[in-house]
Amino acid sequence: MQPRDIGRLIDIGSPAVSPDGSRIAFAVRRVDLDKDRYRTSVWLADADGATPPRQLTGSEHGDSSPVWSPDGTRLAVVTSTGEGGASLRVLPLDGPGEPVVLCTRDEGISEVAWSPDGARIAFVSRERTARYDQGDDDRSRGPRRIDRLFSRLDGEGWIIDRPSSVFVVDAAGAGTPRIVAGGPFEHSDPAWSPDNRTLVVAAGREKDWDLSETRGLYLVDVDDAGAEPRLLTTTPALYALPSFSLDGDRVAALVADEHLAVPANAHPVVIDVTTGAETRLAGSLDRTCRPFPGARAPVWDGEALLFAAEDGGAVTLHRVGTAAGDQPELLVGGDRVVAGYDRAGGTTALLIGDPTHQPELYVLDDAGEPVRRTGLTDAFHAEVPAPMPERLGVPSPAGDGDIDTWVLLPTGRGDGPFPTLLSIHGGPMAQYGSSWFDEFRLWAGAGYAVVWCNPHGSTGRSESWLQAIRAPEAEVAPGTGWGGIDADDVMAALDGALEAYPQLDRDRVGVLGGSYGGYLTTWLASHHPDRFAAACSERAVNNIESNEWSSDAGGLFHWEFGVTLYEKPERYRAMSPVHDAAAITAPMLILHSEEDLRCPPEQADGLFVALRLLGKPVEYWRFPGESHGLSRGGAPRNRVRRAQIILDFFGRHLGGDRPDEMPAG
Repeated sequence: MQPRDIGRLIDIGSPAVSPDGSRIAFAVRRVDLDKDRYRTSVWLADADGATPPRQLTGSEHGDSSPVWSPDGTRLAVVTSTGEGGASLRVLPLDGPGEPVVLCTRDEGISEVAWSPDGARIAFVSRERTARYDQGDDDRSRGPRRIDRLFSRLDGEGWIIDRPSSVFVVDAAGAGTPRIVAGGPFEHSDPAWSPDNRTLVVAAGREKDWDLSETRGLYLVDVDDAGAEPRLLTTTPALYALPSFSLDGDRVAALVADEHLAVPANAHPVVIDVTTGAETRLAGSLDRTCRPFPGARAPVWDGEALLFAAEDGGAVTLHRVGTAAGDQPELLVGGDRVVAGYDRAGGTTALLIGDPTHQPELYVLDDAGEPVRRTGLTDAFHAEVPAPMPERLGVPSPAGDGDIDTWVLLPTGRGDGPFPTLLSIHGGPMAQYGSSWFDEFRLWAGAGYAVVWCNPHGSTGRSESWLQAIRAPEAEVAPGTGWGGIDADDVMAALDGALEAYPQLDRDRVGVLGGSYGGYLTTWLASHHPDRFAAACSERAVNNIESNEWSSDAGGLFHWEFGVTLYEKPERYRAMSPVHDAAAITAPMLILHSEEDLRCPPEQADGLFVALRLLGKPVEYWRFPGESHGLSRGGAPRNRVRRAQIILDFFGRHLGGDRPDEMPAG
């Protein structure tokens, strides 16, 4: 794989099964390098595979998020209007009629939900406050009043005067949308009751909600404009992604416990609508049931729920009854990733990927086996074959189990020795999965062996594994802090790979990662300077102290660590690798986006200034107009440029292939 092959990637998402189970709608995103944009469209596939899948939409700026009407005759889709706006459209599928535009907004539209009678549609969009009536641009509108944390969001900009609200609109296009749950609170995840009168939504609405790590579920009377949403949940916890049972007596959702909601595994829960009594489910798994990406509300299947879980790099699909003590049943497991799923009319649709293939659409047959229904990525994989990575179980220095570790060797390069790249994932509450990953294929295509792992602090393991990197001073679940057992695990995984594979060149090892992975890259480069010949720290947290007040998630780190900056400033400083820059000897590549609100550019600036003043070898590339997610959803040409810069840097210092093209610098 070469950098420009990024322009050939296809992503499939949002599978939605028709009510009768006969058809599946899904979204397809393609990369258009020539026009430097993504093209999204909605497709239809027959569940039985009788006819080939076909493209249904082709709007200029793209269509996504298909949702079936309850009678299966119409499909709601979100159509981009460009410049961040969107329209909600309804497409007739069976019989005559033209698409109906229900509304067009200057903001995005998401989380579309039909009422069970098909008469109304709920959706989420940002509602601009009266400040936006004061002028044509921000400068003419005067200052913003900020009275809470989380006033900005990466990729969205300022949200303090654009709260996320729930709207309801007539599905026939007869009226304008009206807010049923709005600011100043942030609402999400609307789901209808069977009687069409109530929405359940997720929100934090209590006093000083921004100072809490919890979110509750609220019931909204759709027809009573003056009624306040009623709190359904009675336990302070982090609730998300609700769905009503068919009888309307219960709500299923995902929940993570109070005090540990940030570094905690989420599980399904069923809540009695009348009493608020809860039944926690699938606790025996001790895995997070809110995979990232791809989390969705649990799907009711009679008196049971379908849900996904992360497990040692895989994402699996399970079914569990809703009575206390019911044990989950594994439906789809193995060394693969269920990237999305839905069930209706007796049909279960899934998006399944594995280490050598991007996700495609599958359905479960009568024997419960996945049967493929699309092959949109087949041509790419035929031309750019992907060898299977090899998996190692490397004992953790903590003595509590093996670190899931993978090694990918370059093909067609003889027996080595190969320059080696150690890649570290972000999060830290995330996992490297059993899935095809473009970056690993790019590095292997340039002649590198690639090593990656899921150290302590990663998801896909037990809650104790996840919480092991909380601060030592935390009152609940104390750990080593960042740069503790997580760093030791990564080094152990590298040593395990070097021992198992003599083809890896010990003297030509580079390390790279983004976000938290960038943090650990900087940390390892400063704490193990003799081990790495080069390092690339991307969109990193290098100064946890300053990131606690400059990030869009400012105020979140004390939930992560269990102590605040103001209680234990020395802990935040000790975990910040920018203060150890003098120990770095390897050449350092710093990459950052200028619109990054999660880890603002000052995080990169601080590391660059320190290294430059110390006379260390460092180069720094900034991407204008890009946010924290550049490598996944940035402008296609910038994704190519980023890959070229990384390969050129490591090519100069480790000896791998350098790209034929390079961006002007």
